[in-house]
Amino acid sequence: MTDMPPVVASVVVPTRNSIRTIRECLLSIRAQDVAGIELIVVDNFSDDGTWAVARELADIALQSGPERSAQRNAGIAQSRADWILWVDSDMVLPTDCVRVALATAHGAGASAVALPEVTVGAGYLSACRALERSCYVDDETLHNPRLMRRELLDELDGFDERMSGPEDTSLRHRLRAAGVDVVLAPIRVVHDEGRLTLLDVLQKRVYYGRSLRTFAQAHPGALREQGLGTLRAFWRQRRRLLADPLHALGMLGMRAAEAAAYAVGAAQGRRARQE
Repeated sequence: MTDMPPVVASVVVPTRNSIRTIRECLLSIRAQDVAGIELIVVDNFSDDGTWAVARELADIALQSGPERSAQRNAGIAQSRADWILWVDSDMVLPTDCVRVALATAHGAGASAVALPEVTVGAGYLSACRALERSCYVDDETLHNPRLMRRELLDELDGFDERMSGPEDTSLRHRLRAAGVDVVLAPIRVVHDEGRLTLLDVLQKRVYYGRSLRTFAQAHPGALREQGLGTLRAFWRQRRRLLADPLHALGMLGMRAAEAAAYAVGAAQGRRARQE
């Protein structure tokens, strides 16, 4: 029997109906300049061709749900590596991403690494989102981990499956409570958000808002902290924002609309629990 080759890192990609972006995402993982990458795709029963692409390109392709947290946990359970990296199916990794992320972890003696993102996409709102993300791309306090030691993830029982949306931020707070720092890798992951529409943005925030009460109960004060941290980032980058007033105003308007959508989602979640 031939021994299986060593796996340096397992990359877990949860997906659902992502045919627009899934192939480029998976090919960017396949193109990494370090050997020993295990690609695991966890599809939430797509009906648009995503599943066929996953089976074509992944080392392990499985179907599981009902939400992203559970999908990630299912992928982690299948992984063979000591390091787990997770990305969404609308992200594209530079070819040196995994190598740089692992080098950052080893160099800092860290067990959790964040990968900053830059937004690309067509249209006005996508440009507003890109400007927003540029304001905190180097702010360690606002970045959630994307690469972690498998052992640490197991100790924390993976992602909180009660949440859909805030689970990444919840993981960061759980790490902090355990005394684990998240270090920032000198890399940029491309987040392809396509052509954002206000309806798309608000629907997603309403959906995420349904988990906010669970998040707030698990991490008292975290919502306020997150909000203040974002405002501080905007203040630090005020010259950048003033240099692009058209998109800065759109960004601030979109953020205000998102806050209202989160509140609607939180109210829906509260009613659902009462029922």
